[in-house]
Formats: sequence, C-alpha cells, structure tokens
Amino acid sequence: MTDLAIRCSEAHVSYFVRTNRQLIRSVIRGQKPEIRVIEAVKGVTFDVNVGESVGLIGPNGSGKTSLLQAMTGLLPLNKGEVLVKSVPTFLGVQAVLRPQLTGWRNIQLGLLAQGLSKSEAENMTGSVADFCELGDFLDLPMETFSSGMKARLHFAVATALAPDILLIDEALAVGDRSFQKKSSERLEEHRAKAGTILLVSHNLEEVRQSCQRVIWLEGGVIVADGPANDVIEAYEAS
Repeated sequence: MTDLAIRCSEAHVSYFVRTNRQLIRSVIRGQKPEIRVIEAVKGVTFDVNVGESVGLIGPNGSGKTSLLQAMTGLLPLNKGEVLVKSVPTFLGVQAVLRPQLTGWRNIQLGLLAQGLSKSEAENMTGSVADFCELGDFLDLPMETFSSGMKARLHFAVATALAPDILLIDEALAVGDRSFQKKSSERLEEHRAKAGTILLVSHNLEEVRQSCQRVIWLEGGVIVADGPANDVIEAYEAS
C-alpha cells in the first residue's frame, strides 16, 4: 500500500435491529424476538490514493455514512476488509466531544486526543479558537451551542493538524459563506500536503469544487466511480 491511503475490499456492513413493538409481542407470546437485518453496505470495493480527494454521493440510506464509520472502526464489517495507511480522522455533524465542557476545554481535549503534548495543545488552542470564530461562546458549555456552532468547532479541531486521512460527513457547509470559504481553503492546504479526503455531502456543487473523483453509492453498492463532473452529471440525470 505504498501509494494507497485506503483499500476497501468487498466490504459489507449490516445492522441488526428489532422494534419495541416486536420485542413486546415476542415476550407476550413467549417467542424469540424477531431480528431484522439491514444491509447498509454490500460488497463495496475501491482504492483511494494518497493525496486524493474523493466525494461520496447518493440518496439517503445509500450506505455513505456507514462506509465512513467502518473505515474508522466505529462500525464492524460483517465481511471483507478495509485497510488504511493511518488512522482516519472522522468529522461529522453528529460527532461529539464533551457537551458539558466549555468550547475552550473541548478544543484542548480534541488536540490532546490527536497526540499533542499538553504544552503543544495549549499553544495551538488560540489559533483553533480564532478559526472557528465563536468568540465568547467558547466560555460556555458545548451543550448550549447550536448544531452549526458545534460543527464549526469540530471542523476547526479535526483539521488543526492536517490528518493524513480526513473523513467528512456533511460537516463542511456550516456557517456563513465566509466560514465555508475558510473551510474549503483549509482542505485545499491539506490536499497540498498529500492529505487524503473523503467527503460525504448532498451538496453536489460543494463536492464538484472539493473533489477530483466521485463515488456514487445507492442501495449499498457502487453505481459509478470516476471523474467528479462525469459521475455527478450521471447522478443528476438519474
């Protein structure tokens, strides 16, 4: 995997769920609860080279987020394998730091979690705070933040150190146009340093601007994989 950042081979991700109604009925009847299997990702195979920016598009429920989470180890694979050159950083609007702690403290914890020493984290905290543009709100617990403010903070922390592999799940288009522009510029800086980026987004223009290559997922399988404009045009036509 010298030039590869990610190798995904015949990856399968399934959920095993049962509803409360099914559980209650089973208990009343003395039967074993019925478990429903949802196949989110079905035998997906692709490689991503070091320095590539790849967009993942498709309708809701197509397996995009499940695939990203499997790459980080948050979801287990039922079959197949995912190999990564280094541990990916996952950035999603639902990613959680510590809601009870202040924005400042969460910045420090996020930097420490990425391997910085205490003094290094303290030295970088100010620049991360400046980037997310949350001002006095950083003195408040993160649980008081709006979803957009949380997304800004997560983006600023996750991209502060230019991770080798950055996985983004609908967390780029946050804030006003000025902040979105800053976010895109930071990703461009990471790409220039041979960082690898996978971006999940329903904003096709955002994907077109940020990625050279696009993978179209639908029903847990790959429909198309190729140059961004070609795949996006085919997706829009469908």
